[in-house]
Amino acid sequence: MDKQTNTDEVLYEVSEHIATITLNAPDRMNTISGPMLARLSECLIEADKSIDVRCIILTGKGRAFCAGLDLRQATEGTGMGIGSGAGATDIDLRNTPPTVLHSINTPVICAINGGAAGYGADTAIGCDIRIMAASSKLALSFAKRGILPESGGTWLLPRLLGWEQAAKIIFTGKTLGAEECVKLGLASEVVPDAELMPRARALAAEIAANAPLAVSAAKRMMRMGLSEPFDEHVHHVYLQLLPLMRTKDAREGMLAFIEKRTPKFEGK
Repeated sequence: MDKQTNTDEVLYEVSEHIATITLNAPDRMNTISGPMLARLSECLIEADKSIDVRCIILTGKGRAFCAGLDLRQATEGTGMGIGSGAGATDIDLRNTPPTVLHSINTPVICAINGGAAGYGADTAIGCDIRIMAASSKLALSFAKRGILPESGGTWLLPRLLGWEQAAKIIFTGKTLGAEECVKLGLASEVVPDAELMPRARALAAEIAANAPLAVSAAKRMMRMGLSEPFDEHVHHVYLQLLPLMRTKDAREGMLAFIEKRTPKFEGK
């Protein structure tokens, strides 16, 4: 069933098992306001809980993916950022987009349609797969603004690139073009601007065609494996495999292989 929910600055649509979440403040290059933060988390959680969603695409409307936090709100003390006043050290980050992106089990493709700077860059890096439009860039310019990658970048970049490359990029506040991101391993591919969403949807459809319970379990195990010793991890993977082997989808996958046909998975 197709579903579309448009709420001001974040758009949410589900079609053919793919949820598309679009940052929708093109007039200010999709800089993130407080309400946008909350709504983005809500959309990610809603998609992850939906049995109809098997893959998520996150993108932006206009010429930028996300130019960072809304500095007007930050400096006025009305958003997430400097000047937020007393109690700032008690901020609950459990339901903020970076934490939600890390914790959900539905695969997330970031279709980077333009500049992704600061918070926007961290958000893009927090997704599972990145496809970049030819004109897009990742600006890890935190050090040039007197701050640091506060939304996952210091955790993600060393794991994605290794310590030295991550250090070079973070310490210099470097801006990376799309081709350079692919070369470094920060993005899977670059496509012409006009082909970004068709390509993202094609990849999402390829993921959605697989058994959703198996894909979710694989992502969950990959995440756990980041902090587990090998022996312990293999044990946890086996415990995930046992219930999967009893699902209708596992039986369908085996029958389809034997019968030389395309499987039809139900998420059951």
